[in-house]
Amino acid sequence: MASKTSKTDDWPGRRLDMAAYGRDLARRRAEIEAETGQPLAVPRNSGARRTESKKALLAEIDRLAAAKGFRW
Repeated sequence: MASKTSKTDDWPGRRLDMAAYGRDLARRRAEIEAETGQPLAVPRNSGARRTESKKALLAEIDRLAAAKGFRW
């Protein structure tokens, strides 16, 4: 939701229809999987360049999630 003070009418950039974008992504993914015969493998972020504060935050989230019995 846009803020009450945002001015959307003067945006000079390109606007995306997110529903159409999602359909296009799904179509392209299906094409790639049909070409290769395998599910599309999307690499995860390795986290090799995370700051100590980010590592601490993620560790705390992991701890809290584990206390509730799930892994986020």
